[in-house]
This record gives sequence, C-alpha cells and structure tokens, in this order.
Amino acid sequence: MLKPDEQEFVKYWEANRLQKKKVLHYLYAGLPLGVALVIATFVNFFSGWYTRADMVLRTESKSFVIVLLIAALLIVSFIVIFSAKHKWDINEQRFRELKSKMDK
Repeated sequence: MLKPDEQEFVKYWEANRLQKKKVLHYLYAGLPLGVALVIATFVNFFSGWYTRADMVLRTESKSFVIVLLIAALLIVSFIVIFSAKHKWDINEQRFRELKSKMDK
C-alpha cells in the first residue's frame, strides 16, 4: 500500500511525464543554475585577483572574450540539459518503483 503523497506523485507523473520531457521544460529546470555558475565564473575572472589572467585579457582581449562567451554558452547549455535530464530520470525511477510496489 502506498502512502498518500506517493499516490499523488504517481497520479501527477502519469499525467505529466511526457510534458516534462519537452525541450522548453529543460530551460525552466536548469537555466538559473547554469547562468548563476557562468556569472560567478565571470565575476571571479574579471575581479582581477589572478594577475596572469588579467594580463592575457588585456593583451588578447578580442579573441579571448569571444572564447569566453562561447565557453559560457556551452557551460549553460550543458548544465541545462544535464540537470533537466537528471531530474526527469530520478522522477521516472521513483515512478517505476512505486508502480511496481502498487502492482504487488
């Protein structure tokens, strides 16, 4: 017998599991974390505490900034996709465990 919160989760996940797998939902799940990580990295990089990085930025600023922006986009996209997939997989695993528990 399942607990009431487990039964609610099974009902919710049966109704919404395919919707949660859509690309737009990925943005809601992982975008804040990815953007926060990139902002923290940029603040750390541009704060000037690491003098060698500051020297490289001043000498090759145009190409280096482009590389940083591309890296930031790749970091954000990876975190968005990975965190959403991971969250979906965890919920799917819980759903399958509860369904098998219900069938017994």
